[in-house]
Amino acid sequence: MVKIQLHGGKESVTINAMIDSGATEHFIDREVCNKHGIKMIKAKNPWEIYLADGKPSAMGPVTHMTKVPMDLHSHRELATFQVANLQNHEVILGMPWLREHNPTIDWNDKRITFNCERCTTCCLKSSPVAYAVPAEKALEENLMTRFSKIEANSGPTANNQSVRVKKLSVEARVPMKGTARVAGHDLYANEGTDVPARGQAIVGTGIAIGLPHNTHARIAPRSSLAVKHRLTTNAGVIDSDYRGQVKVVLANLRDQPYRVEKGDLIAPLIIEKSTTENYKK
Repeated sequence: MVKIQLHGGKESVTINAMIDSGATEHFIDREVCNKHGIKMIKAKNPWEIYLADGKPSAMGPVTHMTKVPMDLHSHRELATFQVANLQNHEVILGMPWLREHNPTIDWNDKRITFNCERCTTCCLKSSPVAYAVPAEKALEENLMTRFSKIEANSGPTANNQSVRVKKLSVEARVPMKGTARVAGHDLYANEGTDVPARGQAIVGTGIAIGLPHNTHARIAPRSSLAVKHRLTTNAGVIDSDYRGQVKVVLANLRDQPYRVEKGDLIAPLIIEKSTTENYKK
């Protein structure tokens, strides 16, 4: 992982990118573009992303691309990215980038040196050496950039409040809003689970959250699951002092079992204002 800076129309953002020699293109997450005002251009011909086994990836289809100024240490260029729904990274620099700049990578010292003729004459502003960011630190920094604030539903005069999110596993997905106006952030299953007929099951999300003072989180039923499959949620309140894994209790009201697959959207997480007043007799 390497630290880069993207200069969008709205603001500049510092984020960590994965260098992936197995990627045939450069990719950027759609949510990163939306949040930081990076203009997306509609592709003339949308295309699918395929995995190594030949199956379509959940990251696609690719319907937009973007061109954005990018700094990697002292190295500057106008980078072209395909916009996708990335699950584990925010930005991926693929094989075309490696071919174009042909950097020397020292895997032991985690050092990247831009020493090709193109970089030394056109791209570099100063030192040609950049250093990789440890994976755990990079993921934590990206989480802070990607999901730093959400709105607490505490009335028209409330300010935005910071919510901390920690991924407890690499494959866990950070809660995201489907659209700007929805009340909650979507929670995703981090494991496959069978919910028995007329029974319930606990589904882990692979994340922990830190809520602001005087707020709580509510796990609500997902409308489509309730209508189509008669699935609802139980035990839905998360107090502000809870630091364990967020888990969703799914209750199955129908006579057939229901299978939850890893990565499924299972419930919205809504942040709400709490009262600290005591009841008086």
